[in-house]
Amino acid sequence: MARVLVSEPHEDIRSLLALVVTRSGHDAVVLADGETLCDKAIDAAIVEPGAPGGLALVAQLAERGVVLVFASIYPADDATLSFHPAAYLVKPFRLQTLEQALGEALAAHVN
Repeated sequence: MARVLVSEPHEDIRSLLALVVTRSGHDAVVLADGETLCDKAIDAAIVEPGAPGGLALVAQLAERGVVLVFASIYPADDATLSFHPAAYLVKPFRLQTLEQALGEALAAHVN
């Protein structure tokens, strides 16, 4: 079981993403608006990089070697792709797509 950070500015979507993480057998660590990463131990993160402070959070996570999955309303650009996310999903997407992307990202990180 992995600890997966969920950072999404919209509470309803954040809750849905956390549910997908939990349903996939992982522990969801929800980062609500205004919270900082601090010393939270995590293995992977689902992040909306287009949110205020999103890229700053991504930079912190990348520095820690956390597996990144982006779930965004914006298409990928050079700034977001420079962090080499394991997956970049553009909303709306099927929840099964997120489950699969997260599973593949974590499996690739272990190997």
